[in-house]
Amino acid sequence: MKVRGTDTTKTKEASMRKKVSIIGSGDVGTNAALFIAEKKIADVQLVDIKDGVPQGKCLDLMEAAPIRGYNDYIMGGTDLSAIADSQVVVIAVGKVRTPWMERADVLSDNAAIVSTLIEPIIRYASNAVIVVVTEPVDAMTYLVQKKTGFSPRRVLGMAGLLDSERLRYFIADRLGVSILDTTGMVIGGHHKFMIPVPQYCRVAGIPITELLDDGQIERLTNRVRNANEEILTLLKTSSSCLAAAAAVAEQAEIILRDERRIISSPVVLDGEYGLKDVCLGVPVVMGENGVERVIELKLKQAQREALKAFADRVKDSQRALAG
Repeated sequence: MKVRGTDTTKTKEASMRKKVSIIGSGDVGTNAALFIAEKKIADVQLVDIKDGVPQGKCLDLMEAAPIRGYNDYIMGGTDLSAIADSQVVVIAVGKVRTPWMERADVLSDNAAIVSTLIEPIIRYASNAVIVVVTEPVDAMTYLVQKKTGFSPRRVLGMAGLLDSERLRYFIADRLGVSILDTTGMVIGGHHKFMIPVPQYCRVAGIPITELLDDGQIERLTNRVRNANEEILTLLKTSSSCLAAAAAVAEQAEIILRDERRIISSPVVLDGEYGLKDVCLGVPVVMGENGVERVIELKLKQAQREALKAFADRVKDSQRALAG
């Protein structure tokens, strides 16, 4: 008898079912499992080194299934071989920042943790699309891509979608309109390194530059840059997790359903925007193969200069990892 929500690494009878594996059963990983289950798009395998934690969380999630109406398997365990046959593998492990800690402060610790996952990912999930959540996400995405040797198009980060969706909320809230009528686009890095491109943000097709003045747009984008710090300050002992988990689930759905949607995502560039061998958030067409193609926007001079400046900063982090 197979019990859902317990440690199980055996192949299921329904071997053709789609599967998302999430490495890390913290707040982001667990909530992402819930959101994916509620989308009814795949079975979910939650993996963590702390025995009992992923099993217990998955059992809790399955006990919610009759109320929430999902019927996919949610499994938990400690053995990384359980990620086998996954179409998507999410890396959500690592040290979490405390209030006002910089992302660079967790670089070396999280690089060491993520590096231990490389061999199992190559061994058990060599055909999967990898979504990196671990901070700093641009440097960690670069690390995973280089160490696995996977195509840069199959290793991507989560942050661009998260920041874009936060911007959508702030735009809708400021204008008093439906969030569903908004679109948002940011490039560059995460939070304070985010580069807004308001000329590509719209409300029901209307550029926000026609609805808000420069000062209002700058205040909105600054709030996005500081969104996690705002939540950290309010919670005091923990970071934001629900919006990030929702972004993970959204990316999984786009990949599994081959939706070919345009979103912002950190990806290792190969000459796009005049940049090479550096991981930056840029608009991409996303589908079943991960990044189907990178879209090169026509940027203003100041935006292009900001992107180049951030690329130089990221390269410093990448060199630190190489060292």
